[in-house]
Amino acid sequence: MASPAFEDIAETFAFLDDWEDRYRHVIELGREMAPLDPAVKVPATKVDGCASQVWILPRIEGQGPGASFDFQGESDAMIVNGLIAVLHALYSGLTVDEVGRVDAPAELGRLGLHDHLSSQRSNGLRAMVERIRKVAAEAAA
Repeated sequence: MASPAFEDIAETFAFLDDWEDRYRHVIELGREMAPLDPAVKVPATKVDGCASQVWILPRIEGQGPGASFDFQGESDAMIVNGLIAVLHALYSGLTVDEVGRVDAPAELGRLGLHDHLSSQRSNGLRAMVERIRKVAAEAAA
């Protein structure tokens, strides 16, 4: 269950033959994201388990399982900003109930990210996914 925005990323990755080109594309996706207001870069929005500084600010409209999920995020590392952009494409616009049903490892696996990220970056990506899923599950309840 991938969003059209994520499908666009997957199609671009399929078109790019070289991992270096894909890496540059992920960084470019991160550059296109709006930066967070420094006032929201607080411990409550910080994601633990990432080698870099990462903040995720969820935005949920509505209540219950049908509430709409979106988030903003930022990191102090360019590649991680790109990974945040990829997650944004994967999850934004879904309901909080749908967020919980996304098989993130399978969807991200289509991009081959785990084959090319360091173990620290992979762990950080998992931590971001866990945070997003937790926030969505709490909002769905």
